[in-house]
Amino acid sequence: MRRNVLVLITIALAASSFMAPAEILPSPTIPESGPLRPVGTVSASGASNLDDLQAKLAQKAHEQGAIAWRINSANSANKMSGTAIIYK
Repeated sequence: MRRNVLVLITIALAASSFMAPAEILPSPTIPESGPLRPVGTVSASGASNLDDLQAKLAQKAHEQGAIAWRINSANSANKMSGTAIIYK
């Protein structure tokens, strides 16, 4: 009996931990102009880590006038490189 109670408590705790992040993260919003359309890609190379690559891709997307961007590839041989789709 005690084992069954412990199993039920464990399942309840596990289920609640999976549901918590969904409440914390805000839902994505669509800009007032309507849905975003892909308009091209940007690429970056020579990054030392993923954060650096993300920053380089974000900067290039911003320079192109993108409202949003999404990384679609990342590679690492010695230095990181990657590409992102930009949206307007």
